Amino acid sequence: MKLLISGSHGLVGKALVKSLEAPGHEIFRLVRHAPGSDSEIEWSPERYSIALARLEGFDAVVHLAGESIASGRWDEEKKRKIRESRVKGTKLLSDALANLARPPKTLISASAIGYYGNRGDELLTEPSPPGDDFLSGVCVEWENATAHAAEKGIRVVNTRFGIILDSAGGALAKMLTPFRMGVGGKIGSGKQWMSWIALDDVVGAIEYALASESVSGPVNFVAPNPVRNAEFTKTLGKVLSRPTIFPIPAFGARLVFGEMADALLLSSQRVDPGRLRTTDYQFKYSQLEGVLRHVLAEA
Repeated sequence: MKLLISGSHGLVGKALVKSLEAPGHEIFRLVRHAPGSDSEIEWSPERYSIALARLEGFDAVVHLAGESIASGRWDEEKKRKIRESRVKGTKLLSDALANLARPPKTLISASAIGYYGNRGDELLTEPSPPGDDFLSGVCVEWENATAHAAEKGIRVVNTRFGIILDSAGGALAKMLTPFRMGVGGKIGSGKQWMSWIALDDVVGAIEYALASESVSGPVNFVAPNPVRNAEFTKTLGKVLSRPTIFPIPAFGARLVFGEMADALLLSSQRVDPGRLRTTDYQFKYSQLEGVLRHVLAEA
């Protein structure tokens, strides 16, 4: 296949490109600088510009670009970047694809389980309604921004990513230093649910979605067995052979991280991979200890 990927230098993008190049797919990248090769196509969500003519003839587009939500405090400028990088960028790409003479058959566009907000012990599936916090609102707009492409007959898949586990980046990489030093612990009550997924399964499920025309709409990219924060903490300590006796109180997390603490550290999302369960996709890692041992063995 001839594929176009945005966010190709992020955690998911790098792993996906590596996996897709192996069987010989032709990979092109959307970049925000002057193209350095024929395989790069310039775009600028900020200026709402894209090299439209160069988008003709792709089989599929995978859109992963977006401002990091886990770096820096969420002041108003940071929140603007989080929202605009996702919503504006996705709308630009969706509008552009919808206006092509030879549009792709498929658009896979990132989203997140932040869509659901803080939901306690409620079991969440794709039809569950959105939450009412900042990230929920961003995710709703983010997914809605693909509407123009869908209206033009492009198969759209909105990948609601859970907590992606890999030692090279993301949430786990940020946890490793304190846990390896023996000062890790649960956050807040530790009762909040964490819906995780191995990076290998993110890549595998995207590849499955690219090949499976029956998959469309929102899809929860999470493993079948979410865990509470206390269990995650205990399991990570076990795998690292380190104690986990230094809890972080909720007020401490809020003091350090501000609003981000409530959205990313204290929020409870017990998410089920309902749509993926209806397919024949086979998870490589369905148990937390297994994926932690795998990724940390490679670290």
